[in-house]
Amino acid sequence: MDKRTLTLGHSPDPDDAFMFYGLAKELVPSQGYHFQHILQDIQTLNERATRGELDISAISIHAYAHVSGQYALLPSGASMGDGYGPMLVARQKFTREEVARKRIAVPGTMTSAFLALQLWLGKPAKEFDYVVVPFDQICPAVRSGAAEVGLNIHEAQLTYQNAGLVGCEDLGVWWGRENGGLPLPLGGNVIHKRFEPAVRKTISNILTTSIQYSLDHRPEAVQHALQYARDMGRDLADKFVGMYVNHWTLDYGDKGRESIRRFLGQAFEKGLLPHRQELEFVV
Repeated sequence: MDKRTLTLGHSPDPDDAFMFYGLAKELVPSQGYHFQHILQDIQTLNERATRGELDISAISIHAYAHVSGQYALLPSGASMGDGYGPMLVARQKFTREEVARKRIAVPGTMTSAFLALQLWLGKPAKEFDYVVVPFDQICPAVRSGAAEVGLNIHEAQLTYQNAGLVGCEDLGVWWGRENGGLPLPLGGNVIHKRFEPAVRKTISNILTTSIQYSLDHRPEAVQHALQYARDMGRDLADKFVGMYVNHWTLDYGDKGRESIRRFLGQAFEKGLLPHRQELEFVV
């Protein structure tokens, strides 16, 4: 019998590659499904989710607020900034008040980093100057002067100093300080609600099994992920993977779910989201 093909969107980054190693290499049982891996940057995946195009996708938690009518959150696949997160960088150190007056290069308006930036500044996007830049071009944009501050996500959170830049604020550190040590919810996996609940549960279990397989076979999974590690050797790639594929990734848990409620709730209260979110997880 032919396997049913499902589209699976995720970023071409070490953490996502690590997470889906078992599936990509067909090392875990797929229960009769074939997964077509579609690798695109997170802003593109967020936009595609608004159109309901992919069966399963990694998306920003910020974007989930705009697609919750079409997609349910999977209990595994979270990217949580547990004491670290998107990094504001510049050629010289700026205060929050100074950053608010600068031109900021951001990786997309639907990213969680952009929502966190608005919460940190205490301003909606219309009240500060920003330019959308592909996430891997943010440091070059700051170095060239096209922007004065950059909002770094992915591995540039660790490599920005190689570009001669300095950190102004780590938004994950700030969030934890303001919210009793909760992690900053950045990304998650979602599944389209066109699938029946029993099917969603089966697929959820497959993805969780893939994440667990990678954690159990870390050296091989990191080696696989290295092909997506820009400007990183194995040790730094391994560190980055550990930051975003860990116990939070296997299951959000109560603290992880509370962090999402608080993140999106605060954004709604400050007028940054159109309505308050009711989280729907596959159970």
